[in-house]
Amino acid sequence: MSLGLNLNIARVQLLARKRQTVVAMLGVTFGIAMFILMISFMKGVNQFLQDLMMSTTADIRIYNKLNTDYSTSLAGRYFSDPAGKWIIVRHPKPKQVNLNIKNAPGIVNDLRKSDRILAVSPLLSSLVIFNYGPVQWAASVDGVDIMAEDKMFGLSAKMIAGRTDDLLRMDNGIIMGYKLAKDLNLAPGDLVTLTTQSGTQLRCRVVGLFKFGISTMDEFRAYINLASMQQLLGKDRDYITDIRIKLKDTREAKKLAAVYARKYGYTADDWEVVNASIKAGNTIRDTLTYVVSFTLLVVAGFGIYNIMNMVITNKLKDIAILKAQGFTGADIMQIFLSQSLIIGIAGGLLGLLLGFLLSFGMSRVPFPEDGYVSIKFFPVLFESQYYFFGMLFGILTTFLAGMLPALKAAKIDPVAILRG
Repeated sequence: MSLGLNLNIARVQLLARKRQTVVAMLGVTFGIAMFILMISFMKGVNQFLQDLMMSTTADIRIYNKLNTDYSTSLAGRYFSDPAGKWIIVRHPKPKQVNLNIKNAPGIVNDLRKSDRILAVSPLLSSLVIFNYGPVQWAASVDGVDIMAEDKMFGLSAKMIAGRTDDLLRMDNGIIMGYKLAKDLNLAPGDLVTLTTQSGTQLRCRVVGLFKFGISTMDEFRAYINLASMQQLLGKDRDYITDIRIKLKDTREAKKLAAVYARKYGYTADDWEVVNASIKAGNTIRDTLTYVVSFTLLVVAGFGIYNIMNMVITNKLKDIAILKAQGFTGADIMQIFLSQSLIIGIAGGLLGLLLGFLLSFGMSRVPFPEDGYVSIKFFPVLFESQYYFFGMLFGILTTFLAGMLPALKAAKIDPVAILRG
């Protein structure tokens, strides 16, 4: 028989049992809608966490790793013991070592010539004591090239008072986290004294406050000019301990880190190594999302399978009559498989719409007020590929759910049915 006739019979049978058709269609609709909502929300959460992570983490960090050698001792220089049996040194005190990168300015200039690199920021960091009146507070201070730092992490967008370039206009200026300033009762324009472990001091004027939305940054981090940091620590102008790199394509970080480690002879860590736990958390959430979404669609498929089985059981005589009139097994299979696909396509389209509406509604739900996290609404990521895969999987599920009942209908013997 013709395809048009078979489709018309499928349509008539679907409309004849409207309640069952609507129930099956809603199963597909809610399955796909929940798939889209869950994957959009979970991917949005992962993207938010990654953006938060990358806002404080360089793609590649080059540094001089501390390796203290305990294999030799001062006693070994004065007492000869070739066999090494009598001279034993237990729990030696680590010797003083310099962690600076030799020829750091040359390495920075060489890196800035690469067309793969977006920004290079030299760093000299130290833990200092902040003194403001009777208040004392320990925090980390980074000596940086503030313009390079801004290019690395978008610091300008995170300023809630002052501007990043104010650090260049003010001798011994300092930019600090807003929580740190609150703990010290500081405001822009105030003077604060920085004291290092060796006792050297530097008075700095607060020129700006930033908010990253991360407690370790907002409460325990401040920036001063690199030259001021070198002066505070009593180091020369070439003394740099870290070189941080922002790439144009973060996916190249692992490969380039290995290249730079070999080229410059220092340790180079990529962002995936530094944030392995966060990446593992993203993978776990993605897996959970796909498992739950797959389960929802499979459950919807079983619903369609049960409904189609019931339909075939109730339509045995109709099938026998159709076969007696010349309909082949392929025609019967086409009729019932078409019903399943119509349910899947119609339910899938409604699921896409409902999924988008639910995702959009989630993206407009205000995030609970928090003193640290700088986010206004729940993070939701809208990607066309989620809708494509949701629709594709919905159609495949309903196709497979309708295939077995359709095959069963195609094999029915009309003579046996008509004889009763």
